[in-house]
Amino acid sequence: MAPLPTANTEIVQFFRQWLETFAGYVREVDYASARPLFHPEVLAFGTHNDVIPGLDQWVTTQWDNVWPKTADFRFVLEQTSVLASPDGAMATVIAPWTSTGYHPDGSAFPRPGRATMVFSKTADGWLCVHSHMSLNRGVPQVSHANRPVKAW
Repeated sequence: MAPLPTANTEIVQFFRQWLETFAGYVREVDYASARPLFHPEVLAFGTHNDVIPGLDQWVTTQWDNVWPKTADFRFVLEQTSVLASPDGAMATVIAPWTSTGYHPDGSAFPRPGRATMVFSKTADGWLCVHSHMSLNRGVPQVSHANRPVKAW
């Protein structure tokens, strides 16, 4: 059996930086800066919906229900895997992440999860065309922070 199609060093480094950039936007609750990282018709799965068709719906139904209500979002880069098609046109990133959630009384709890993101390379660069982010088992589904949105 052939080995998994692991990405070369250049592609791995690109996506590690992509993850750092995106995580920074999540921490800042900056939807406007995060939007260009995704295809406008991205298909996503998340905590609050099964299949979310399109970036606008994803922002309003998922991002806005999570980003302002959590803190400290980061991907665990040393545990991240990047796969790439042999022609370099598609890539898949598999990455655990950490964040902080908040109970109704304001007390914090660890809020880890995992993500799978599929990217397509166009003439303009890489765009995420599918994202599935989910919490680890046993992590409370709801967080109660109320941070302001920096930019829509």
